[in-house]
Amino acid sequence: MRCSVLFLAAAFALATAAHKSYDGYQVLTIKVNDAQKLDTLFEWQEKGIDFWDNLNSLGRPMRVMVPPALTEDFPAFLRDNEMSYELTIPNVETVFQEERMVQMQRRARAMLARSISPRATADFSYYWQPAEINEYLRQLGTEYPNLITVEVAGNSYEGREILVVRISNTGFDGTKPKIFIDAGIHAREWIAPMSALNLIHELVEHSAENTDLFACDWIIIPSVNPDGYQYTHDSDRMWRKTRSVNQGSSCRGVDGNRNYGYRWGYGTGISTNPCSDIFLGRQPFSELEVQAVVNELARDAAGIRLYLSFHSYGDWLLYPWGYDRVLHDNNEELDLVATIVANAIFQAHGRQYTAGNSAILLYPAAGASDDFAAAEHDIQLSYTVELTGGGPRGFDLPADQIVQITGEILTGIRAYATYVAANF
Repeated sequence: MRCSVLFLAAAFALATAAHKSYDGYQVLTIKVNDAQKLDTLFEWQEKGIDFWDNLNSLGRPMRVMVPPALTEDFPAFLRDNEMSYELTIPNVETVFQEERMVQMQRRARAMLARSISPRATADFSYYWQPAEINEYLRQLGTEYPNLITVEVAGNSYEGREILVVRISNTGFDGTKPKIFIDAGIHAREWIAPMSALNLIHELVEHSAENTDLFACDWIIIPSVNPDGYQYTHDSDRMWRKTRSVNQGSSCRGVDGNRNYGYRWGYGTGISTNPCSDIFLGRQPFSELEVQAVVNELARDAAGIRLYLSFHSYGDWLLYPWGYDRVLHDNNEELDLVATIVANAIFQAHGRQYTAGNSAILLYPAAGASDDFAAAEHDIQLSYTVELTGGGPRGFDLPADQIVQITGEILTGIRAYATYVAANF
């Protein structure tokens, strides 16, 4: 026992040394009630302020991470402009170290369990890494060949496989509407892949208890950006982008959710600076990870009735158009369905999701996947799902809340599927 403790302590020290330190970084929670002030706040993004919440609607609290160099200037700006704020996390590195220790302990326990049992095991007590995700999916494909097929949608910039699963109890015979889900294009949003994995787990390993969900066929890519996701586990917890090399710049990566071709480069909410977290890329569809999603969408486009992209965080159900404050022709149905889903989650769990047009409710941002799915393939129900996250203990909620959060969004997914099955 003592040896195990010493081993974990040594491993933790090595892991911490390898990570970017966020010592001295602070998180503030801001509330703004003036639209013009909100616009001036957005300008700080290019100066190094990291908006953990979406730069969202008036009156809602939003959390921002402030680097040490701005811990005086940024609060002074807020005070000068009469924006209320409070200190939420005094030192970000402290909460990240706590998160790493929990991750290490629970992963070690899970790996021991997997070494004993040859069957697929789904342990949702911690956030999985890409290799664990792919191993689990392949095991499901072996154990449940009549329900799930596992294929390679593409390879990431660093060569990792991006797997897509296709789940059906009728072999995709064309008799049912299809639902397409992707998750994890933003690397640091750990709850997104876990929510997709929990859905796969429920559909496959608990199919008898979820027969209603099989009124639809499912296409799911649970980890779109495995390079970035692995990098958040190994090196920089707050990394958001892909890991591709930007020629002529020392800054790596592209924001995959600014890289889709529809209205690429349009308006605000994007950056042409490769060092920015919202860098749109040198050209549309430049990222292999985005290409993987695009190719799988095209493969089944004729039958896809609902597109969902999982992100975190904010408890939002967002729909097109996102490139500008323009309503989609199917706006009424988009809002109706999102409201049905939000109500289902609230009634079952007490969690209030907010539904609305992403550009109007939050801010315009071109090149997003939900706009692309709606425009390129005329998918009438296309949404970005911003899952629950945040709190005083980090960007994502602590690992012991994974089961709760993934269960809540499963209720929402069930409501989506019920509507699709009844109307298509």
